[in-house]
Amino acid sequence: MDKHAHDSFPLKAEISGGMHKPRAHDSAHKHVSGTAEYIDDIPEPAGLLHIGLGLSERAHAEISDIDLSDVEAADGVICVLSSKDIPGVNDIASNGSGDEPLFAEDKIEYHGQIIFAVVAETRAQAREAARLAKITYRDLPHWTSVRDALANDAPNVVKPMTLQRGNASSALEAAKHRITAEMDVGGQEHFYLESQIALAIPGEDDDVSIWSSTQHPSEVQHIVGHVLNIPSHAITVYQRRMGGGFGGKETQGNCFAAMAALAAKKLNRAIKVRPDRDEDMIITGKRHDLVAFYDLGFDDDGMIEAVDTTFAARCGWSSDLSGPVTDRTLFHADSSYYFPNVHLTSRPLKTHTCSNTAYRGFGGPQGMIVGERLIEEIAYALGKDPLDIRKANFYGPNGSGREVTPYHQTVEDNILLPIVEGLEKSADYRARREAIKEFNTRSPVIKKGIALTPVKFGISFTMTAFNQGGALVHVYQDGSVQLNHGGTEMGQGLYTKVSQVVADVFQIDLERVKITATTTGKVPNTSATAASSGTDLNGAAAYNAATQIKKRLIAFAAENWNVEPSEIKFLPNRVRIGEQEIPFPDLIKAAYLARIQLSAAGFYKTPKIHWDREKGRGRPFYYFAYGAACTEVSIDTLTGEYQIDRTDILHDVGRSLNPAIDIGQIEGGFVQGMGWLTTEELWWDDKGRLRTHAPSTYKIPLASDRPKIFNVALADFSVNREETIGRSKAVGEPPFMLAISVIEAISMAVASVADYRFCPRLDAPATPERVLMAVERMKRA
Repeated sequence: MDKHAHDSFPLKAEISGGMHKPRAHDSAHKHVSGTAEYIDDIPEPAGLLHIGLGLSERAHAEISDIDLSDVEAADGVICVLSSKDIPGVNDIASNGSGDEPLFAEDKIEYHGQIIFAVVAETRAQAREAARLAKITYRDLPHWTSVRDALANDAPNVVKPMTLQRGNASSALEAAKHRITAEMDVGGQEHFYLESQIALAIPGEDDDVSIWSSTQHPSEVQHIVGHVLNIPSHAITVYQRRMGGGFGGKETQGNCFAAMAALAAKKLNRAIKVRPDRDEDMIITGKRHDLVAFYDLGFDDDGMIEAVDTTFAARCGWSSDLSGPVTDRTLFHADSSYYFPNVHLTSRPLKTHTCSNTAYRGFGGPQGMIVGERLIEEIAYALGKDPLDIRKANFYGPNGSGREVTPYHQTVEDNILLPIVEGLEKSADYRARREAIKEFNTRSPVIKKGIALTPVKFGISFTMTAFNQGGALVHVYQDGSVQLNHGGTEMGQGLYTKVSQVVADVFQIDLERVKITATTTGKVPNTSATAASSGTDLNGAAAYNAATQIKKRLIAFAAENWNVEPSEIKFLPNRVRIGEQEIPFPDLIKAAYLARIQLSAAGFYKTPKIHWDREKGRGRPFYYFAYGAACTEVSIDTLTGEYQIDRTDILHDVGRSLNPAIDIGQIEGGFVQGMGWLTTEELWWDDKGRLRTHAPSTYKIPLASDRPKIFNVALADFSVNREETIGRSKAVGEPPFMLAISVIEAISMAVASVADYRFCPRLDAPATPERVLMAVERMKRA
């Protein structure tokens, strides 16, 4: 028995409906049949009006004049909304900075910024009318890239952060080997299948109900309250499911919900706003792209002695979440490696582009891939297998002197070596690498590469206050259960997992538990479903609520049947009370007749965590999730094209609450990460216009792009040493970074052109063009 197993969260389920069992996603049959209801599927209320968006046509300019007369006179137009129509504050900044107006006033900060909204009888009329505006601009200097921002001495959108330990400067000076270079890491469009959308219906007094495709209903409630100058209790936000989010609906849906609510209260009619795909991609923020400037020192054995890295990020026109995102980049710049002397700095730069935002991994992938670049540099410089360099530099066990991160948190749950060595064996890495090197000597055009890369990802919001969750559980007289919590469902299976937790507490069939749409009217002050914390927070809160009811039932049964509480045991769909067993519904009916409360609000807050940003010290993460991926690729050295031949993954989810859903998350995260590092490329032209704003110009992975052989396994030996629900671990974000193995394998294939003597220094995304250019560099080398 694991010494940490005796806690308030059970480790085992006794029935098929409980925890640790593979169960189908609660909406899977609806997804495949097309019957899952999204906001745009809700029957339209009588008198519904639609919003079209008036967007700027400049990247940076002052507005000299606006003539909206043609817009107002267009067919079907009811009114035009601008900043002057806002009764509260013209600001939707999620962080309280006040730097993100809902409607631009005198100044334009990026191409595609919202200036006004047209409300019309039909969506087509609203969109057509919005194009009739006559706006005169006075252009100002603009910059869209990180390098241009640096060249123009651009300001930071938030205060930078620094992490340091030891003396990186002197250790670099004394190092036997030293490499100074830089790496460009691209951004990424979320490309959720359901675009941003909001539906607002006015009520009496200040009341307004909003259906918003958001990962953070409480924040939508908060933002709408400020814009309309009404209290939060007047605003109810509903969210049953999203057609994908990936972080793009954590803050970016605020503007659409706010303008829908504004129009609804102004006109006393139902309002819907749904931008098309081009508008959505132009308006909303992406994953932060960045340039990393690194200085690395190491010895003859490949042991890292010092690292000094600056991460300069394209943040966009407002601060949004750029502070915590670039902070997390620093938190994960160590990847899985111990840096004896380290200095890490962020540069969250203002650019005249959409305001970049949360994206799966929340800045962590950008830091981690640079950490893996350092390993590449050492391996090629010394002529060694990168895996050997990785293993030599892993964090050590407690007491080794190699277990403290750059932010001074001790890595207490380190299972890097068992994960990596387990995959190394099951994927037959060593033999395959030798076979690939032999193949490359005989193949003049097609070259192969293989890489095995680790993942160590911290779990928790770095803003400590966000690490809390709430739930509401009702047990009805017939023994059926209704569950509500603060998490949102975006396809990841959160609803299913939390339902399993409640079914497990009562030992009833999963089908007896119904989870209802997330709403601010049932569970207040919730955190965003983000940071991979949805199950940890909401599952534990639901467990707390259900356990309160269960304790009341035990106390009632003990008194009513005159037995000791220890003689009461919940069995599959029944309860043993002393020597007799009764069906669960019968116990519930008896408890109701005895006036036992059968409803409870649950709450959970993550323990142990604390963080001091100014000092760069603390314990920002409750625990770490680990994983490893081994990927083999083939590239065409004449065209730069490549394919993923095989990927093997061994991933740590602790004791999985639902292995089927977890494996799906691992597969999906890997493929999405693969897209970020290979085919997904954002491009702004010299006028500051995003030109990759549609499926025709922006390439996400297809089913045919996945690895030809794709093996995924869970690390069944892992049990979370921390007291999480069921001793499980988060699975939303960590698998994303398994895809680093893809670009590392491509890098090896490229390096073979020069007999593996030089680090190819592939930037991301490693498009065929970049691969071809790297091949040519290797030939010249």
